[in-house]
Amino acid sequence: MADCLTLKKSNCKNCYKCIRHCPVKSIRFSGNQAYIIGNECILCGQCFVVCPQNAKEIVDETEKVRVLLQSGAPVIASLAPSFAANYEGVGIESMRKALKALGFTDAEETALGATIVKREYERILKEEKRDVLISSCCHSINLLIQKYYPAALPFLADVASPMQAHCKDIKKRYPGAKTVFIGPCVAKKDEAEHYQGITDAVLTFEELTAMLDAKGIALEKTRDHDAQSRARFFPTTGGILKTMAQDAPGYTYLALDGTENCKAALRDIESGKIHHCFIEMSACVGSCIGGPIMEKQHHMPLKDYLSIAGYAGDQDFDIAQPDETSLRKHFEWIERKAQMPSETEINQILREKMGKTKPSDQLNCGSCGYNTCREKAIAIYQGKADVSMCLPFLKEKAESFSDNIVNNTPNGLIVLNDDLEVQQINNAARRIMNIRAASDVLGEPVVRIMDPTVFMQARTTGRDIRDHRAYLPEYQKYVEQTVVYDREYHLLICILRDVTDEETQREKKESISRQTVEIADKVVDKQMRIVQEIASLLGETAAETKIALTKLKESISDE
Repeated sequence: MADCLTLKKSNCKNCYKCIRHCPVKSIRFSGNQAYIIGNECILCGQCFVVCPQNAKEIVDETEKVRVLLQSGAPVIASLAPSFAANYEGVGIESMRKALKALGFTDAEETALGATIVKREYERILKEEKRDVLISSCCHSINLLIQKYYPAALPFLADVASPMQAHCKDIKKRYPGAKTVFIGPCVAKKDEAEHYQGITDAVLTFEELTAMLDAKGIALEKTRDHDAQSRARFFPTTGGILKTMAQDAPGYTYLALDGTENCKAALRDIESGKIHHCFIEMSACVGSCIGGPIMEKQHHMPLKDYLSIAGYAGDQDFDIAQPDETSLRKHFEWIERKAQMPSETEINQILREKMGKTKPSDQLNCGSCGYNTCREKAIAIYQGKADVSMCLPFLKEKAESFSDNIVNNTPNGLIVLNDDLEVQQINNAARRIMNIRAASDVLGEPVVRIMDPTVFMQARTTGRDIRDHRAYLPEYQKYVEQTVVYDREYHLLICILRDVTDEETQREKKESISRQTVEIADKVVDKQMRIVQEIASLLGETAAETKIALTKLKESISDE
């Protein structure tokens, strides 16, 4: 089912925007990647439209069409009436000329098939008198009912879509012909694949434009006017009703667009609150002109409606109505594989995995893509979501973890803004500076508690200052400061290490060293004095000895 939509895994940035906009939450996240759940997807294309990374891709059938064009069989295009909004100022004759230049045998408006379909709706209401009849033109709405509202299946018109009715008519008129539908809808690719043998290929407007550009074919800005073209209103909200007589006795005619509005109506229908009503349903807001693959994803509802209204006539197309049996279409219930958890299991997931221990913890913020925490718990049970997708939970967990580290580290931490005002201070920093409570200094200039010079230097130069020793005389503390300037968030982060004990020990060692040096100097001085005294005594003795010996020598010589 979701083969029509593929995913470029490398581009998925885990923003959950696709889940947030998916009306049936048919997207699973695993390994930080989004995966479309085929048996739950209704192919509305909203994930394709809203994805900011262009991670969603629609399967391209350009090559398939090229093969058909080269097959030798006549290939006829069925052009969705929304082309008049997508290609502003271009009429069917201009489109036919361009498509023939691409190799198509001919091109016709799908609105021809729309005329056939609306006539069948009118017949059913008048002849079969069904209680409630829901239009079956939109394949996404059909899938929505088939997968999510099986009790409403009996009310879904068992009638072929305009695309199918037109392609069947083409093949009846041109035996052996191949048909290619061209429009703004990804779901039509699935419809053509599921109901084989009717529509042979489906192109989006983007794919057609790419083919035209590759061949250098320009669309002529000319429009023919045909009074017999009322079914051109089909791609607008209420467009089906505009083409219908609305004269079935006792019936109310109603048009709904947007999946959420349709879901609300289907709930009412299943509950038995709605009777004698024909309901036109379109998954896209604005109907087909608000389709997911209107080129360049433009959203100009008023301008697009005026383009359609200005091109539509006030009479039906002149086309033969086929036998009603050839328009019959069977819709079966499509079972989804996901199992629903019990209340006990939901509450267990809320408490034990998501940390939602009481109702007030269930913020229902929708940041994970699910409308409520309860829906998220169900998705976790079904393996579609992960606990880590809850941003408040992760934020609280990260803050708790961060606060735990900050408040239990032995180092002081102070965070300042560009104006040098205290934004955060931890317990260790408060102990260093004898601050009673953080609220006493939060928002205050740092100069109240510290010399701001080192912070001003880091802010001015943009360079980190590391292991700067400073004395805080007010607190009689020595600290080692490291100041980091975060340019991106304009924050100054100061890490304080209390080195008072180290400094005291260092001063004691220096004092002991000084005392040791002084004692050593005194000992040396004393020793020098003793040496000098000894030397002096030795000198006197030597002199006396010399005199005595001299005298002895002289006396010996005289003899």
